Amino acid sequence: MEQSGRDGPVNVSCLQENLQRALAQVSRAVATKTALPVLSNVLLSTDDGRLRIAATNLEIGITTWIGAAIEADGQITVDARLLAEFVNTLPNDTVNLVVDRERLSLQVQCGRDKAAINGLHPEDFPVIPRVDGEAYVATVNPQTLREMIAQVEFAAATDESRPVLAGVLVRFEDQTLTLAAADGFRLAVRRGQLEEAVSERLDVIVPARALRELSRILGDHADPVQIAITPNRNQLLVRVDETEFLSRLIDGTFPDFRQIIPREFNTNLDVGRDAFLNAVRRAGYFARDNNDVVLIQIHAGEEEFMPGTIEVSATAAERGSSQSFVDATINGPEAQIAFNSRYLADVLGILRQGQVQLAMNGSNQAGVVRLAGSDDYTHVIMPMVIGAN
Repeated sequence: MEQSGRDGPVNVSCLQENLQRALAQVSRAVATKTALPVLSNVLLSTDDGRLRIAATNLEIGITTWIGAAIEADGQITVDARLLAEFVNTLPNDTVNLVVDRERLSLQVQCGRDKAAINGLHPEDFPVIPRVDGEAYVATVNPQTLREMIAQVEFAAATDESRPVLAGVLVRFEDQTLTLAAADGFRLAVRRGQLEEAVSERLDVIVPARALRELSRILGDHADPVQIAITPNRNQLLVRVDETEFLSRLIDGTFPDFRQIIPREFNTNLDVGRDAFLNAVRRAGYFARDNNDVVLIQIHAGEEEFMPGTIEVSATAAERGSSQSFVDATINGPEAQIAFNSRYLADVLGILRQGQVQLAMNGSNQAGVVRLAGSDDYTHVIMPMVIGAN
């Protein structure tokens, strides 16, 4: 809120609860370790009769607006953590924000409580792009997008040795939005519907950790959100009500995930998600000492399409062994395959429906997990060597 062409101090007042909520929202984009002090700050500025609050760490940026009574326009940046901590302890009342232009400090006052926080020049704060008419724009239901992110982002690589795999492919095509992530051992693909068809297909790669932050911002919002890609194709912007989220994009080409997904399977089974997940978790406690290997053995029923059994087991030389049995509907010959227990538990943990499908082509080819009765979500897991068990 540095003065912008008027005499007298910049003076803004707003409700403590609104300011507290906005600071908490943008704090996720504040840099914690940086050589640029301004990136540890939050930008406060007046904007068309409202108070604009923004933060960025150069990978993501979050901007939100709250209602305010503005006596004079301007802007300033101050330490984000210090301001948030002070505001959090103030009573639920009106907060006055006044900028001292000469000292470049922000006075925060609520009733008899006040503080003066030293600031930095707002001109040093990075420019955060806005959604404009030239951007590539798509619209999606926020809860659909939030669910899609949850079902995909955990499959992205956690290291930066291959930057493309640390990101999530976001594909816009016709009226379909597709998210895909892979780390070399597993692949997650989820398709969802856009509110309207897009004019042309577009693929971008968004850092997985950025999508996790976006998911938090989506929260329980119900109104459709805009997803925009800047004309130079290097940033993604999402507008969620009074908040805008920005993420840099990863330059590169994502692997053709369609070539990774098997088209046909010898053995298919339907199994209750809860019982299967619990069996995998029990085996996982023992598998920790044996490279997380769990063995899945399929025992078919006496007749085709009759209920069969999945045996989930793990052995650790030092700890012992575990066996669990889960009823399942089997279609195809008996089979066995070994998976990383954490990978299998991860995907079962994010599928909330009652029944899941497991499909395979033997012990040496990838297995596929899907929701029963739906092809919107596909999760591919590479097998482990059974001899290691």
